[in-house]
Amino acid sequence: MSGVVQSEAEEAAPDGQAQTSRHGRAAFAFIFVTVLLDMLALGVIMPVLPKLVESFVGHDTATAARYLGLFGTAWALMQFFFAPVLGAMSDRFGRRPVVLMSNFGLALDYVLMAWAPTLVWLFVGRVISGITSASVSTAFAYIADVTAPEKRPQAFGLIGAAFGAGFILGPAIGGLLGGMDPRLPFWVAAGLSFANALYGLFVLPESLPPERRAPFRWRSANPVGALRLLASQRALVGLSAVNFIGQLAHVVLPSTYVIYASYRYGWDEKTVGLTLALVGVCSMIVQGGAIAPAIKRFGERTTLLIGLTFGMLGFLVTAVAPTGRLSWLGIPLLALWGLASPATQGLMTRLVDPTKQGQLQGANSSVQSVAQLLGPGLFTLTFATFIAHGHDLPGAPFYLAALLMLVTLAIAMQVMTWLPRS
Repeated sequence: MSGVVQSEAEEAAPDGQAQTSRHGRAAFAFIFVTVLLDMLALGVIMPVLPKLVESFVGHDTATAARYLGLFGTAWALMQFFFAPVLGAMSDRFGRRPVVLMSNFGLALDYVLMAWAPTLVWLFVGRVISGITSASVSTAFAYIADVTAPEKRPQAFGLIGAAFGAGFILGPAIGGLLGGMDPRLPFWVAAGLSFANALYGLFVLPESLPPERRAPFRWRSANPVGALRLLASQRALVGLSAVNFIGQLAHVVLPSTYVIYASYRYGWDEKTVGLTLALVGVCSMIVQGGAIAPAIKRFGERTTLLIGLTFGMLGFLVTAVAPTGRLSWLGIPLLALWGLASPATQGLMTRLVDPTKQGQLQGANSSVQSVAQLLGPGLFTLTFATFIAHGHDLPGAPFYLAALLMLVTLAIAMQVMTWLPRS
C-alpha cells in the first residue's frame, strides 16, 4: 500500500500538494481503513436486517421482503441524488470535512437503527445511510488528489480490495453477533464508524489545497448537472457507458445468484455462503495484488479490455455450467473482471481537471446507482420468465449479463481510438 502514494504527485498539484504528499501514506491508509470499516459496518447488519424487519411485521416473510425491496430502492435513490452533492461539496470545501462528516453521520445512523422502535424509524435510518454512504465518491476523489496519475488504478484497486474484505468479514461477524441479540450488530457498526471518525479527526490531512478548489454550484451538484461533466468529452461518454453497462451486468450477482444456485444446483445456505466467501477472496486477490502488475505490463487501456473479456467469459461459464462444481470455474474469471474498473477510473481521472475530481466521482456514483435501481428487476424478471411456462433456461440472466459485457467490450474498443495518446 505504501508504494501507491508517490511524491511525484506534487507535479500534478504544485504548491499546496507538497504538504499533502508528505502525509500521503498515512492519508491513503486512513481512506483504505475508512472504506473497509464502512463496508464492514454495512456487512455486519446484512444478516440481521431482514430478521429485524420481519419482527416489525409479525414475522410475515412476504411482507418483510417487500419492505426490504423498498429499503434497497430508497438507499440507491439517496446515493443517486447525494453522491454528486457530496462530490461537489468536497471540490469546494475539501475532502476532509466531507469524509469526517460521513463517518460521524454513519455512526449516528447506526445508533438510530439500533434503537428504532418502529419500521418507520428503521426506514429513516436506511435513508440516512444512503446519504452518508455516498461519500465513497469523495474517498475516490481523495485518492486522485494524493496519487500520481500512473498509480491511480493500483490505488483504486486497493480500495476495491477494502470493499471485498468488508463484505467477507462483515456478514460473518454480523451473523455471530445477531445470534446474541438482533440489534447488537447495529451497535457494533456504530462503534466502528465512530472510532474511524475519531481516528480521521486526528490523522487525516486535507488533500485539496485552497487554490485548487472549485465554487459550489447547484447546477453541477445535482445528478443531471453532474452528468453534464461526463458528457463533456466523447471519451468520457464512452467510459461512462462502459461503467454503467458493466455495473448493470454486475447486479445479476447480488440479485439472482443465490436463487439461481439454489434452483439449478440445489445448494443450501452453507454452500451458497462458502461460495460467496470464495468470490470475495478471489476478488481481494485480484484487486490487491494483480492490478499493479497488469497496469505495469499492459497499460490502462489494454488492462481494461482484458478485464472486460474475463467478465464476459465468467458470466458465460456461470450460465452454461451443468453442475455447481463446474460453475466455480467462473469465479476466478469474474474476479479478473476486477481489472477493468480501476483501469476505467484511472483513465477517467486523466480526462478531468483536478478541481473537478469530486464532481467526477459523484457523477460516477450516480451512474452506478441508476444501474443498481434497474438491474434487480431486469435480472429477476428474466430468471422468472425463463423457468416458467415450460421454459427451462435458468442461466438466462447470466447469458444476458455476458451479452451486456460484450457490448461494453465493443464500446471500450471504440473509446480507445478517442483517448489522447499517452
